[in-house]
Amino acid sequence: MNFNRDELSEKINSYIIDIPSLPVSVGKALQICGNTNVNPSDLNKVISLDPVLTGRLLKLINSAYYGLGTHVTSLVKAITMLGLNTVKNLVLSSAVLSALPKNKDIDGLNMEGFWHHCLCVGVTSKLLAKIQGIDPKYLEEYFTAGLLHDIGKIPLNAVLASDYMNIVTTADLKGKPLITIENENIGMNHCIAGEMIANQWKLDSSISDVIGNHHDSLSYTGENADIVCNVAIANYFSVVYEVGFAGDRRPVKPDKKIWETAKLSEDVYMDIMEKLYYEIERAKIFLHI
Repeated sequence: MNFNRDELSEKINSYIIDIPSLPVSVGKALQICGNTNVNPSDLNKVISLDPVLTGRLLKLINSAYYGLGTHVTSLVKAITMLGLNTVKNLVLSSAVLSALPKNKDIDGLNMEGFWHHCLCVGVTSKLLAKIQGIDPKYLEEYFTAGLLHDIGKIPLNAVLASDYMNIVTTADLKGKPLITIENENIGMNHCIAGEMIANQWKLDSSISDVIGNHHDSLSYTGENADIVCNVAIANYFSVVYEVGFAGDRRPVKPDKKIWETAKLSEDVYMDIMEKLYYEIERAKIFLHI
């Protein structure tokens, strides 16, 4: 497999540009949530102008994933009950998932297995964040970061097609992490491609940093080390326990410093196993919006 990195980067960039842009309403909603003086009615005004987005949010909010126990028809009430940050991340995750392919099989990765893996990482990240003692209003950010961490594999899978499946197979046969074989064979990797998407859509730095650094969290020195290390650990668990399949069967166990940064013990998975599969089933609503 011989690839010209410049040509490949150009093809990937063209693919990313062709991905539908996030709706204007999403950008405005995220911008409003960045204002410290925002209130539920401000966010409601922006979201309500987009009936498709409103429908998606109400579907998610009334799903078993949140288990509110009451049917919510008012966005203002939903925002009040769940909090601005939770709704902001719901807006982001629903918009991104709607823009990216979920069921289409090209010649490379099976997208159903891919998204099942991503869903597991999102759910695991959120459960780990609870153990870390993260403020409840930020928990959905961990879910969103985990859910989107591997989106860089989508353009690689689309542009390289059967060649990408050969890269996946090579990684398995050589017993090496997928990202290592990506670098060796195509001179770039899914983290780089993911950052290109994050930049195109102007995603929050916490989400962008996770997408670009979840395989290099030990060297990461930015302000989002906690969530980057959290998702790195969640991704490791998902691969080890073979929940879904995103092309990597040979994960590198996170370094001790990564566990320390996240303030998690290496046997923490036993604390969430009982809840994990139940929560994954409830979170599958995100793949059907």
